[in-house]
Amino acid sequence: MTKTAVVIGAGLGGLSAAISLQHRGFQVTIIEKNSHSGGKLHDVQLGSAGFDFGPNTITMPHVFNNVLKQTGRKPEDYFEFVPLPRHTTNSFEDGSSFTFSSVKEDMKEELHALDPASADKYEAYRKEVEKLFRLADRHFLKRTFRSWKDFISLPLAKGLLSSRPLETMDSFHRRFFKDERIISAFNRYATYIGSSPFNSPATFGLIGHLELNDGVYYTKGGNYRIAEGLKKAAEESGVKFIYGEEVVSLTVQNGTISEAVTNREKTVPGDVFLLNGDLLSQYPRLVASEHRPSFTDKKAVSADPSVSAYVLMAASNKRHALNHHQVFFSRDPKKEFEDIFNKGEYSSDPTVYICTSSKTEPSRSPDGDNLFILVNAPPLSTEAGAHPFSKETVFEKLRRFGLDLSTSITDSMEVSPAVIEKRFNAYRGALYGLSSNKKKNTFLRPFNKASDLNNLYFAGGSTHPGGGSPMVTLSGQNVAELIVKHHLN
Repeated sequence: MTKTAVVIGAGLGGLSAAISLQHRGFQVTIIEKNSHSGGKLHDVQLGSAGFDFGPNTITMPHVFNNVLKQTGRKPEDYFEFVPLPRHTTNSFEDGSSFTFSSVKEDMKEELHALDPASADKYEAYRKEVEKLFRLADRHFLKRTFRSWKDFISLPLAKGLLSSRPLETMDSFHRRFFKDERIISAFNRYATYIGSSPFNSPATFGLIGHLELNDGVYYTKGGNYRIAEGLKKAAEESGVKFIYGEEVVSLTVQNGTISEAVTNREKTVPGDVFLLNGDLLSQYPRLVASEHRPSFTDKKAVSADPSVSAYVLMAASNKRHALNHHQVFFSRDPKKEFEDIFNKGEYSSDPTVYICTSSKTEPSRSPDGDNLFILVNAPPLSTEAGAHPFSKETVFEKLRRFGLDLSTSITDSMEVSPAVIEKRFNAYRGALYGLSSNKKKNTFLRPFNKASDLNNLYFAGGSTHPGGGSPMVTLSGQNVAELIVKHHLN
């Protein structure tokens, strides 16, 4: 008799797991509250301009490709990755700028123009961040954690201790670079995991390897095509989808979940259940407290959330002098992170990130640029509710850099942390679940399996191996393997 698996949430982790489970012999049903797959990674259309809401910087394309290759499919039939050698321009208020490049010689030239000493140490930096990535890839990224016993491993312990867990990212970067502009640009990697470079461990310096050694990519047609491609493969495999229904509870009997109940009073039975959503908000919502003594409500609400975001998607009738990725930095990045994480408020001088995919693919916005503008936001307060922020603050900031967008915008859409919280069930509007500002959150994220239930598993950014589109896709692969091992064989 075919075993059944129910996946709650059609994000990248859920799609990834569903494809693997269906391929290995399960009958999989995905239940998704929204009308689209991909979670935060989906398409938004404003007039003739198309936007990716969700990950704009794509790394590790092999992770997405491998989901399809395992089933015998050709990835190029589902999505196509375009390399961006000179991918991110870092701009500063003194008028200077430099561009990140995956071409070593180009990168050294960029650094040399600002600080020759930093350029001289770039080769040593590249080798060190590659080492950090190899350690993580060998010991951490492809693992699942069901209990504390899974941490009792000498190779794992050695790997973790070798990955600079006690040094901050800021301190790590200062080993190689002296110019504050360069340090600020590299420190921004901490925001990829929703954290501060002054608190998060140097372990995540490995992001530098992904961007500068391995490379940054764009998905032809829009990055949302990754989600569309995985959805197509899932459907071809026989995965069933239920859209526009939200799971409101999981029925538990003797430590085993028997069914998912939706807001339309539909019951979906299953042998195994996978929660691909924000574990911090959804596990307590779906499972009554008496069935999860190891994950109490108090434990859930005491979690340290990652950053949230204020997003402005703006269709322009002009082509602006922007790179595909461009960052306009704060005058005082340390104060900016203190404002967000210590004071719980927006910085008065925020760093502004703009993704303009029309620079690489003009057809995404044929009548002018598609400006995806993001400002790091504090997670929603448990007391004060939504944080106020205005696009005028963004426009004022950019005008200081000589970029006046206000007169060219024909249509726009704002997305606040409160909207992110509601639309994606994100704990306090956080983009990446837990922050990595505390060392334990880096390596001791919630387990991939519920401790108190024998058939509930977790995938996504709030569990191992962490946030970011490749990581959540990996989490789906890792958990699918765990489910096969314990429920199919």
